[in-house]
Amino acid sequence: YQYLSRYKRKENLDHFTFVPGSVQGTERECLECLLEFCERSNPSWTELSNFTRFLNFQLRKYEESVFCSHLVAEDLRGF
Repeated sequence: YQYLSRYKRKENLDHFTFVPGSVQGTERECLECLLEFCERSNPSWTELSNFTRFLNFQLRKYEESVFCSHLVAEDLRGF
């Protein structure tokens, strides 16, 4: 939710890192955001769960990747 809400507000995500346990927004805002980005007209709870698991997995890999870190930002401009 934290990435999606920032992306929706067109914020720069390059310097954002998810902090587990950090609560932002309400449950309703989170669900509305997930429904918007899930791109299913009427998703089931299973589809929402699969979407959030997949997104969480991808974002975790992104945060762990050396190619997406601040260490190589100057060498890999534009990525």
